[in-house]
Amino acid sequence: MKKLLFTPGPLSTSKTVKEAMLEDMGSRDHAFVNAVKEIRHELLNLAHVSQAAGYECVIIQGSGTFGVESVISSVIGKKDTLLVIANGAYGERIVKMAGIHQLNHYVLRFDEDQVVNPGSVREFLQVHPDITHIACIHSETTTGLFNPITEIGAVCKKYNKVFIVDAMSSFGGVHMNMKEMNIDFLVSSSNKCIEGVPGFAFALCKKPELEKAKGQARSLSLDLYEQWKGLETNGQFRFTPPTLSIMAFRQAITELEEEGGIEAREKRYQANKKILDEGMADMGFKQYLTPEIQGHIITSFLYPADPNFNFDRFYQKLNDRGFIIYPGKLSKADAFRIGNIGQIFPDDVRNLIVAIREVLEEEKVNVELA
Repeated sequence: MKKLLFTPGPLSTSKTVKEAMLEDMGSRDHAFVNAVKEIRHELLNLAHVSQAAGYECVIIQGSGTFGVESVISSVIGKKDTLLVIANGAYGERIVKMAGIHQLNHYVLRFDEDQVVNPGSVREFLQVHPDITHIACIHSETTTGLFNPITEIGAVCKKYNKVFIVDAMSSFGGVHMNMKEMNIDFLVSSSNKCIEGVPGFAFALCKKPELEKAKGQARSLSLDLYEQWKGLETNGQFRFTPPTLSIMAFRQAITELEEEGGIEAREKRYQANKKILDEGMADMGFKQYLTPEIQGHIITSFLYPADPNFNFDRFYQKLNDRGFIIYPGKLSKADAFRIGNIGQIFPDDVRNLIVAIREVLEEEKVNVELA
């Protein structure tokens, strides 16, 4: 049985993306080196920037968290101070990184059902002029909300702060212009909206800020500057590269272009979410977030109040039917999450809704029970 992943990543991928991994590839093969070069160029294009405009793409082996930690631990100097804006588990993960690497830092927290208030960021900067860098999550997949990155970026520009954005689950599925949004470092990974497979993260960097990271990394393998220099010098990774993931990703970028680019993919994901929202509401499910702050990447649904509802059984019965959903990560409510991204289409979402109805009937769960 083919299983579909309704998660924030890893995602369901196309057959042709998987097939791109069938041929073994050496790290010094011309085809591989050329694929890396193409990918670095195309990723900048997707962010509407280029090397000629002063931006660079650095690929880092590992998960998206490796990429975020590479940036956080490399670009914040000993005399710098980082402000981490957190309204969910992934913002808090950056806080942990800052602590482990002993960075000078502050944390500005918002409730996980509230978006970041740019005015509050501005006020915090006025009180703490020592801040040099700001880090924020774009699509906070703890809940599914979208933070107002463009407005936060404008505040960063006004106060001359370096802006680091974790766009892990949104880049490739949301139109983003790094220059217009005043983003200095944008981090995402191979297994999200571009619909590749796990294996690497990437950081899109404003070159002058990347160059400042020379010699100040706190890790050998996560040294962002040295990783970039290696790729620039001979096209090689410093350590064993994720060869097959790279080849799959090149195919995934080709398929993104064939679909019609980010605009077309964003519309498909939005269509998936609309069908999901309507189907779940028809069954009586309530969303955790208010609609105006909800992104189209992933949605958090509150547990039904009916004592017959058991998430583990609910999850397993959907799994048995070929549908993989995601547990919740909320700190103050019980919820589960359903993703709208990856190689899933409106008919797949409709089939998921049918499966959820079947499971609720089997479990004798009354979703609308107060």
